[in-house]
Amino acid sequence: MFGLEKPPGQQKLGRSGGFPNMASVGDFNVLSSSIPATKVELSVSCRNLLDRDTFSKSDPICVLYTQAIGNKEWREFGRTEVIDNTLNPDFVRKFIMDYFFEERENLRFDFYDVDSKSPNLSKHDFLGQMFCTLGEIVGSQGSRLEKPIAGIPGKKCGTVIVTAEELGCCRDSVLMQFCANKLDKKDFFGKSDPFLVFHRSNEDGSFTICHKTEVVKNTLNPVWQAFKISVRALCNGDYDRTQINFTVAIDFTASNGNPSQPTSLHYMNPYQLNAYGMALKAVGEIIQDYDSDKMFPALGFGARLPPDGRVSHEFALNGNPQNPYCHGIDGVMEAYYRSLKSVQLYGPTNFAPVINHVARYAASVKDGSQYFVLLIITDGVISDMAQTKESIVNASKLPMSIIIVGVGPAEFDAMEELDGDVVRISSRGKFAERDIVQFVPFRDYIDRSGNHVLSMARLAKDVLAEIPDQFLSYMRVRGIKPSPAPPPYTPPIHVLQTQI
Repeated sequence: MFGLEKPPGQQKLGRSGGFPNMASVGDFNVLSSSIPATKVELSVSCRNLLDRDTFSKSDPICVLYTQAIGNKEWREFGRTEVIDNTLNPDFVRKFIMDYFFEERENLRFDFYDVDSKSPNLSKHDFLGQMFCTLGEIVGSQGSRLEKPIAGIPGKKCGTVIVTAEELGCCRDSVLMQFCANKLDKKDFFGKSDPFLVFHRSNEDGSFTICHKTEVVKNTLNPVWQAFKISVRALCNGDYDRTQINFTVAIDFTASNGNPSQPTSLHYMNPYQLNAYGMALKAVGEIIQDYDSDKMFPALGFGARLPPDGRVSHEFALNGNPQNPYCHGIDGVMEAYYRSLKSVQLYGPTNFAPVINHVARYAASVKDGSQYFVLLIITDGVISDMAQTKESIVNASKLPMSIIIVGVGPAEFDAMEELDGDVVRISSRGKFAERDIVQFVPFRDYIDRSGNHVLSMARLAKDVLAEIPDQFLSYMRVRGIKPSPAPPPYTPPIHVLQTQI
C-alpha cells in the first residue's frame, strides 16, 4: 500500500550533515552474531511529543541504546532519521536486532529535538526516554508496545509505540520507480510538492511505514527517483506469535533444611537471594515478558499447612486456593517468602500434582493460541517417580513445557531421567510424544567471582533455550499454522484441590 500526503515538513540534514537524509527499512544492522538467532525489526512512532521549538514544532530523532548482561553501561545501538516539524513522527528507519528468547535484552529509547547538524546529542534538546526489554515488545499483544515517554519532571512527554516484526530469510530486493499525473494542487501560490509514503500491512490489520521517497518540488506530474528495497521490507513478517502462561512450583520439603539456618536452601538472607529466589527471578523475569497480564499462579508442594498441619503437594503460595495468581515475579517472590514464614517444611517430594495442575489448563486450549510453561524448583529428592513419568507422558500431548531447576548438592540422576535428552521418557509402555522437560542443576551456574547477575543470566539462557523448539514441535505435530494475535487468555476456574 502507498499513499500521497502533504508533508508536515521534510526530513532535513542531508548527507553533508551529521544525520541521514533518506532512510528505508534495513539501513541499520550494526550488531551481528555467529550464534543462530531470530532477527527482529523494530519500528518506532511517537505521539504528542514535547514541542521545544518556538516558531515551529520539534524535529525529533530516536536513539536506541542496549545494555549488556551483567553490565550497567548503556551502549548506543543506532539512530533513526530526523523528521522535521512534527510532534507525531513515524520513523522510517528501523532497528534490526538479534533476538534470543532465552536472554533478557534491556533497551532504552531516547528522543531529541535536533537543532543543528551536530551528531553530538548534548547539542540538542532532550524530549524524554522509555525503558523496556526486547522480550516485552515481542511478547506484547500483536508485538506492539505502547508506553509513556518519561524523563522530564513535571512534563507530559507523550507516548512511544514500538512494533516488532520477525524478519524472514528472504534476501531478494526489488527496484521500483513511480510517477504520477494530474495530482491535486495543494499550494496556494504554486503547485504541490509531492512525495510517496509506502506502508506494509501487519497481522493485526494495522500498517507500518516502510519507505518514503524524496520530495519533488512544485509539480503536479512528478517522476520520483528509482529506489531499491528489500522484499522482506515490503512483506509482513511471519512471526509465530502466541501467549505464554507461566506457572511456578517450589519445593517445600524438609530436605531443604530449616529456613532460619544459613545452611538451608530456603535461608532468608536479608542481603541476597537464596538459590530458590535466584532461579525463580532469573527464569521468571524473561518469561513474564510473554505473559500479557503478568499474573502467575505460584504453587508449593511438600509442606504442612496451617491451621491443622495437613500435608499438601499443590498449595497456593499466596494462601488463596481460589485465586493462586501473583502479580509479576516480584509478587511471586513476596508470596514465596511469606509462605516460608507460615508453613512447615515436610514431605514427601511429589511432582505429579503440580504437573497435572498445569496440564488441566493446557488441555482446555489446544488451538495453538496459548502455551504453558511450568517451572519446578527442587532439591532433587523425588518420591513419586512413576506418577511423575505418567504425568509427563500425558502432558507431552499438550501445549506445555516443564523446566526443572535443581538446587543444592544432591545427586540429580532422577531429574536427568525426566529430562529425556538421552532416552525418551516412557510410562506403562507409552513414550512421550515430545521432549517437554528441560533440567539444569543450579550449582553449574554459580559464578566463582560472586556475580549473581551473570549466574542468573546463564541459568535463564540454558533453561529457556529449548522452549521455542518445544513450542514449534507442538504446532508442527498438530498442523497448526501461525494466525493473528489471539485475545488474552482467560483461564477456566479450577479450584485447587489440596493433595494429601
